[in-house]
Amino acid sequence: MPGSGNRVSAPGSPAPADTSPQPLLELASAFQRSRALLTAVELGVFAVLGEDGHTSTQVAQALGTADRATDRLLNALCALGLLAKREGRFFNGPLAARYLVRGRPEYLAGLMHTAHLWETWGTLTEAVRLGRYVVSHLLEARGPDWIRAFIGAMHWRACQQAPGVVALLDLSRVARLLDVGGGSGAYAMAFARARPALRAVVFDLPHVIPLARDYIGQEGLGDRVETVPGDFSTDSLGGGFDLVFLSAILHGYAPGQNRQLLRKCAEALTPGGQLVVQDFIMEEDRTHPAFGALFALNMLVGTEGGDTYTEAEVREWVEAAGLGDIVRRDTAFGTTLIIGTNRDA
Repeated sequence: MPGSGNRVSAPGSPAPADTSPQPLLELASAFQRSRALLTAVELGVFAVLGEDGHTSTQVAQALGTADRATDRLLNALCALGLLAKREGRFFNGPLAARYLVRGRPEYLAGLMHTAHLWETWGTLTEAVRLGRYVVSHLLEARGPDWIRAFIGAMHWRACQQAPGVVALLDLSRVARLLDVGGGSGAYAMAFARARPALRAVVFDLPHVIPLARDYIGQEGLGDRVETVPGDFSTDSLGGGFDLVFLSAILHGYAPGQNRQLLRKCAEALTPGGQLVVQDFIMEEDRTHPAFGALFALNMLVGTEGGDTYTEAEVREWVEAAGLGDIVRRDTAFGTTLIIGTNRDA
């Protein structure tokens, strides 16, 4: 019977006799495919191949890598469908040509950040044993390349999602907007484009702000999107904002830190202003959505106290900040908005 190997048994019951272990074997070895792709991205294989095909020796010379090892990597990328090989020469396949060549409009810059996650995910077993992350030495050593890759990844994702988020919100009364931990400024720029009268402020760490200014300058929005350096855990956020936007921030911090941050965000609002929190919101049993359950592990291995949180948890923090009329709006791409209003007259 087709698909019988994929039947789901009731919890605790024995697997059907005809169940294949193949899905488990494929899951266990999935890292091999991922590592081959990420190594190619780190080395710059796809950019070297460009439009023209090259032999593995030519690629190795361009990359400064070993001949035989480069040849085997290129062959593996062919097996994965990312490259094609004809008469001893390697060519980018359609997916690689569109998404993996640096400089192309749809280049997946975020894959460099994914490559950086390899080190932290390798510590998952020890992190689960100890109940905390164990790579503080790696985090302390993060330099400009790591920051640039991280902000690039967040920028790419935000550019895909920001128009959908903006469409879910009423901006008719928003004149001043604060994007807390705004990274590249992608969301602030999307808000500015949606409402010409709106002025936005991107608040982020001093070493992130120069990157944000570059992105904002490239879009010609420097006169409407301001940047302010600071640390939201210690510095004031200012005040007089009609909307405070907090996207993909809560999952990086422990509950107590989030409670304090949301209180600070609420204090920055005008009467009637709104706090909009966007994040991966978990169902109460924390097993769904699947991405959020795995992302909780990403926070375990990569942050001191981060996690993914349920709607009840975030609502409680928003209420504790003194905000009311709390509503939930789900996006089309797996995130959720929790919106609270400052009812102070």
